[in-house]
Amino acid sequence: MKKYVAELFGTFWLVLGGCGSAVLAAAFPEVGIGLHGVALAFGLTVLTMAFAIGHISGCHLNPAVSIGLWAGGRFPAKELIPYIVAQVIGGIIAGGVLYLIASGKAGFDVSAGFASNGYGEHSPGGYSLQAAFISEVVMTMMFLLVILGATDRRAPQGFAGIPIGLCLTLIHLISIPVTNTSVNPARSTGVAVYVGDWATAQLWLFWLAPIIGAILGAIVYRFINDEQAQTA
Repeated sequence: MKKYVAELFGTFWLVLGGCGSAVLAAAFPEVGIGLHGVALAFGLTVLTMAFAIGHISGCHLNPAVSIGLWAGGRFPAKELIPYIVAQVIGGIIAGGVLYLIASGKAGFDVSAGFASNGYGEHSPGGYSLQAAFISEVVMTMMFLLVILGATDRRAPQGFAGIPIGLCLTLIHLISIPVTNTSVNPARSTGVAVYVGDWATAQLWLFWLAPIIGAILGAIVYRFINDEQAQTA
């Protein structure tokens, strides 16, 4: 149970920190952090949680990561559903806390997006469904490749959170204009449920594409890895 609670709080921090930076700080007058700051915020949430709860739950914070680790032979199937449920609950709670904070400002309009992921007219750059799907698959695939490599027993020990956090930062720098960057179904769900309407209607893509990408990343890593995958 402690592992699941750790995943809940870890995902809570990821959504609150990442989406909170986008909603509250990205365009703040004069000192707005912009795209670069939001990308860094997402990376920092993973980096900080990796050291806080990595030794407790593995610090997945992401249903696609849990599925990718299972596909890579690093995570038992029996743990998948409890992890995913904990992650989604943590994301939704974070979305609720962020909503309470953001709605304290006059003129707040949740329908404006609330850091939700989208494609077509709801893509920050107006990118199509196809472009959004490809982006989410490829970015999640590379994320899993980095995660599996950084946590390999032959990699330097105790530093995995650094490349993983930096990888997530890079992913956001690349793909925020395309989809607002998901690569994480719990992150997408955590804010979409408060927007409803188009955000929940498009949510399917931000579950399907990251999961496909995660499995592909696991397949690629198992192919290039010169040792049989070890069970975590």
